[in-house]
Amino acid sequence: MRKILMLVIITIASTTLQAQYSGQVPSNLGGASQNAAAGAAIAIFLGPVNEAYQKRREIDLDKFQGSPYTSNTFAPTVLKYEDEVVGSIYYRYNALNEEIEIKKTSSEDEPYQALVKDKEISLLINSKPLSFKTFVTEKNTTTNGYLTLLNKGSKYDLYQRTLVKFTEGQPAQNSFVAAVPSRFTKFTEYYFQKDGVNRIDQIPQKNKKLLKLLDASKREDVKVFLKENSLNIKNEQDLIKVFDYLNS
Repeated sequence: MRKILMLVIITIASTTLQAQYSGQVPSNLGGASQNAAAGAAIAIFLGPVNEAYQKRREIDLDKFQGSPYTSNTFAPTVLKYEDEVVGSIYYRYNALNEEIEIKKTSSEDEPYQALVKDKEISLLINSKPLSFKTFVTEKNTTTNGYLTLLNKGSKYDLYQRTLVKFTEGQPAQNSFVAAVPSRFTKFTEYYFQKDGVNRIDQIPQKNKKLLKLLDASKREDVKVFLKENSLNIKNEQDLIKVFDYLNS
């Protein structure tokens, strides 16, 4: 795949696709031939939507509480492979399946496809890179999924994971008990990676448990920092402050 991609990128070397990964969706790709080349590059990374979700892809979300998506609408962004910007796309993140759905245009009539789960691919979401990673959960289970890089530091990187779980509704048992609608519930988890360590670990949402994950030489300083600043790492902004401190 890399050789094919490089040939496509060379073909469009003079276009804005070689611009720096600034997070801005290109407004002009330089003409029909360049658009075609960009489309060919993007097509390399597209595949069918997960079969497990295929049966529900036309789901009427109004009948459920919540949504399997972080946003039900497709938003513009740029797709990057390694250090190269491939092109502009429209994306929607299915957090239930942990799958990125892609369109090449904003047209409602255009069918969407799934982005290939490749660790060299990233999208810029709200100025933060989203990419496919392998990580270890709090239950010590190694799994794959999409993580957003919240804070890239000199010593620690901080990630966020958004996932959705589906709960089947229950009909009313009698006139005194209301029916429970089916619902999608969104969860947020946080992960960190120490510089030089090839492992990403989940951060337990308790101050004491976080301290146990840190090097022994850091624990007392961070413990004092948490107490003096009345920080609770269940709060994302407080967690970011802790990692800013660790990276200082």
